[in-house]
Amino acid sequence: MPSTSLLTGFAALERWLLPGSCLVCDAVTGAADPLVCGLCRCRWRRLPEPRCVRCSQPRRFDLPCRLCREWPECLSWVRSGVWLDDSVRRAVHGLKYDGWWRVTESMAEVMAPEISGSGAWVLAPVPLTAAKQRRRGYNQAARLADALSRRLGWPWRDDLLRRDRESPTQTALTPQARAANVAGAFRAQEAAAGLRVLVVDDVFTTGATLTAAATALDAAGAMAVAGVTFARALEPLSTHESGHEAGSRVKG
Repeated sequence: MPSTSLLTGFAALERWLLPGSCLVCDAVTGAADPLVCGLCRCRWRRLPEPRCVRCSQPRRFDLPCRLCREWPECLSWVRSGVWLDDSVRRAVHGLKYDGWWRVTESMAEVMAPEISGSGAWVLAPVPLTAAKQRRRGYNQAARLADALSRRLGWPWRDDLLRRDRESPTQTALTPQARAANVAGAFRAQEAAAGLRVLVVDDVFTTGATLTAAATALDAAGAMAVAGVTFARALEPLSTHESGHEAGSRVKG
């Protein structure tokens, strides 16, 4: 994993070589750090109240939440920063596939308020397989964890979770198929024992990845496990009554 100082050096070189334009809208910004302009960040939509106290999914008509009712007890709660609309999807795509890891600074800015009042946690990014990380060059969840760590002052560790196998893409899968797809994919290390672990990922869709990671951490003796993501799909398949899952092209 590149050191923070090395990544900072890459960022300075990037700003010198490339024009100051917004990653989302392409507008010229002229700012020192132009990846996402202020106007685009203002357009990112936070999840409205009221929300489920456990999974943070907005509730309709005071009906019981259907999204988290079958989650394992070991996953205490999940929070997300913004809805995965088209603008947010472009930022996530740039992070995952185009090498724009510095966008995590803007992402962490909207994630931090969702978790800052929950007490201190150890941040654990959802891992990639070694092969996928070599192809991508870095783990986007680890870059998010690093940005959150610097903003909140909480430690982050990439040695608590391992991904033992590469799961096929989750795109277009039903919630049940997603859960089966990642079941047993993660292995937690003994170092997780006794820790309060906050699992970090880029996009939340149905919670299958986070529940699989939480199950592994719980088996390793973690004191508590929760989750946080930058974005949340507009209509998770487990709660919608019509329509389709927004943002499935981004989340694997």
